[in-house]
Amino acid sequence: MTWDEWEQSRRHVAEGRATGLHLDHAPSGGGDGDLVVHQDDLGAVGHEAFQLHTRLHDQVDIAGAGADAHGAGTTMQAAAALKSHHFGMGAGLETTVSVWTSQVEAVLHAFAHISNHLDYSKKRHAHDDDTIAAEVRSRNGTAVPVSVLSSYFK
Repeated sequence: MTWDEWEQSRRHVAEGRATGLHLDHAPSGGGDGDLVVHQDDLGAVGHEAFQLHTRLHDQVDIAGAGADAHGAGTTMQAAAALKSHHFGMGAGLETTVSVWTSQVEAVLHAFAHISNHLDYSKKRHAHDDDTIAAEVRSRNGTAVPVSVLSSYFK
């Protein structure tokens, strides 16, 4: 909404002419607006996040790549060698490895969080569905499926 539209809306409200402005929802006409997620969707996204985590962890470790007996990777070995010969680039290379490692760890944590959260959500919703089915019974004593329950809310 532009400033002019906002001012015009305020003027209409002040004059007692309601504008029907709603800032808390999407415009109508684009479906029923309900978010629908299927178990398969959650599983697929969680699986992709897990695979990305694994590939990232295995392929981008510049701090530990080619590690020596002390655990220093080839990049850190190069930084130490440059520093020992009084090259300023050695300290810069150490900083680069440190920043890179912290950024990779942040991304790894994000992928792990996504994967774990989706796994948890999938299990939790399945448990909730089982609980509802066990608590809500038809007249003949059989469990009422969740799909039938959702029809009551439409």
